Amino acid sequence: MKETENKICVIGGGLAGLISAILLARKGKDVLLIEKKIYPFHRVCGEYISNEVLDFLKRERLYPDSVDMPQISRFEFSDTHGRAVQIPLDLGGFGVSRYVLDAWLFQQANDAGVDVKCGIQVSDVQFEKSAEKFQLTLSDQTTLEADYVIGAFGKRSRLDKVLARPFMEKRSPYIGVKYHIRADFARDTVALYNFDGGYCGLNAIEDQKVNLCYLGSRDQLRECGSIGEMERQVLWKNPILKRIFAESDFLFEKPEVINEINFEPKSPVENHLLMAGDAAGLITPLCGNGMAMAIHSGKMAAEAILAGKERDEVESIYSRTWNAEFRQRLWVGRKIQRLFGATGASVFTRSLIQHIPFFAKQIIKKTHGNPF
Repeated sequence: MKETENKICVIGGGLAGLISAILLARKGKDVLLIEKKIYPFHRVCGEYISNEVLDFLKRERLYPDSVDMPQISRFEFSDTHGRAVQIPLDLGGFGVSRYVLDAWLFQQANDAGVDVKCGIQVSDVQFEKSAEKFQLTLSDQTTLEADYVIGAFGKRSRLDKVLARPFMEKRSPYIGVKYHIRADFARDTVALYNFDGGYCGLNAIEDQKVNLCYLGSRDQLRECGSIGEMERQVLWKNPILKRIFAESDFLFEKPEVINEINFEPKSPVENHLLMAGDAAGLITPLCGNGMAMAIHSGKMAAEAILAGKERDEVESIYSRTWNAEFRQRLWVGRKIQRLFGATGASVFTRSLIQHIPFFAKQIIKKTHGNPF
């Protein structure tokens, strides 16, 4: 069967997808958003948001004032030995869980008139050149058409394989693991603690909780046999992490885990889809602002559709603005990742931060954007 035509379809209800859908619907566009899960739910994510998006969120009434979000103004770094150093964050940010923020934005999308389908997946999407339309097939075999499609389906999706995106051909050595905990941890600080083969980020979120999320090695997991054993054998070699794991109250029954985290370059437009958020490019977690980038790219995708009169113009506007804002930041993130997750490199980096704080400030500046 074929449903009523939808002019704009957003695939994926994360930050980029929700932001773009809300902005388009508020401008009177007919928007369908498709999310495979049911809100609220957890995502593997650092849950620290740079203040570069703060003015935008408040201006667009997309900042959840009712949530007690800790304000973060300091950065702490430790090498694999657990020797730590702190510096102030000039711009700063705030902490909030994706469980809370995504669900709140989902409600704003409903209020804006977005047609939201949850609990169903897009199994195929094709651009029909003769008709100048997208043909989408859902997991229940429903088909629908759209004039424009925003691909906001995250780090890695079966649709990436359907679209034959080049990065899917390369295996990634990384896994991501996330917990919420209650811990003795400063609420004004975002931390990055190195261990052999990876690094672990912590920051406070709402309800006196702390988000703990780390990037680890798939090979180490295979060798250790389980997430818990890998944590004990690898992460706990950093004394700070050993103390946190031993003394904290872990709130999940089991961790959230994602495999094959890939930092290879991606294109912001693929097969005429406007890619947003992690689907357009994933910044290394050590840079700490993937959520802000997702929010900003969702805004850019909506603005391109609103500004362009023809498809070529929409795609050109989006590619140009996306590349100007993000390409260099992603490149820098891939380069500086080499300074983390190994004993020698992490010791060197900690020494640089301690003795030449300008170095760390420059990294932060080059991987973060300006308020917009």
